[in-house]
Order: sequence, then C-alpha cells, then structure tokens
Amino acid sequence: MSEATPLGDPPTGIKLLIMDCDGVLTDGRLYFSANGEVMKVFHVRDGQGIASWHKAGFRSGIITGRDAEDILRQRANDLGIDFLYVRSTDKVRDLESILAAADVSAEETAYVGDDLADVPVMKRVGFPVAVADAVPEVIAAAAYVTKANGGYGAVREVVDLLLATKSQT
Repeated sequence: MSEATPLGDPPTGIKLLIMDCDGVLTDGRLYFSANGEVMKVFHVRDGQGIASWHKAGFRSGIITGRDAEDILRQRANDLGIDFLYVRSTDKVRDLESILAAADVSAEETAYVGDDLADVPVMKRVGFPVAVADAVPEVIAAAAYVTKANGGYGAVREVVDLLLATKSQT
C-alpha cells in the first residue's frame, strides 16, 4: 500500500461522487462459480462511506465497463446509489449523461478510478482520485491517491476526506 498523496486540497464544491467498480469498489479480482456465475466482494466500510455521503445530502454513481448488472444493481439499491452504468464503452459520454441528470457540473464531481479506461473521465472532473494500487497512468491523472487499495476502504477514505473538507468551510 502506498502513502496517500494529496496533490492538492479537494474542492469544497463537490456534490457528486462517481466510481468505477472493479478495482475501486472491489479488489479487482474476478470471482466465478463453477456454473460461471459472476460474484463480487464489496467492503463494508466503502458502503458505510457511501451511506454517509448520501446522508450529507450528496449523490453518487457507478460507471463500469464490465457486466454483472444484477449484482451491481442490488448493491446500488442497497446503498441508494442514484446512477449505474454497466458495460460502458464510453465512460466520458456516460459521465456527461449523469451530470445532465444530476444537474451538476464536472467541476462539482469527484471520480475514483484504477485503470486506463478511467483516465479520460478523471481528466474531465473537478476532483480525480486514484486508488493506491491503480496503474501509473491513473495515478498520474489524480489529484489525490488513496492510502487504501481498491476494494479495501478506498472509497470510504475519499468520502471521509470530502466530508471533512466540507465541514471546514
């Protein structure tokens, strides 16, 4: 695990948190049953962080290139996540759809990513975040790199940081 790298304070005006799934909300490993059923493991602290984000009056979403929509829809419903895009072939286009639906600007948005498909979205938002075990290109695009690896509380860390920043204003 790397040391957190605050490259700048998070903007105080963040209203929307968007995340990749595999490698951010999960540890990036793919689990399959003997019948080929896809399984995902989520960290309870990330879920609590997302719940705290919503309780503070903010919204969230997931954009992922992979499938497993049934699992993700269940997790999104459990946590009150407003926006879910699966099988994304253009994460920037999907981000723009979310921004329009949420009536939020890109500058008011944080995005947490881990791999190459996340870089274009990270370059578009006000607060791009990389998980500690992200690929080097994602880390280079980030304004903040978490202490925690993806799937091990990285999203909770981001939420805590964002909410602490808001409480100081």
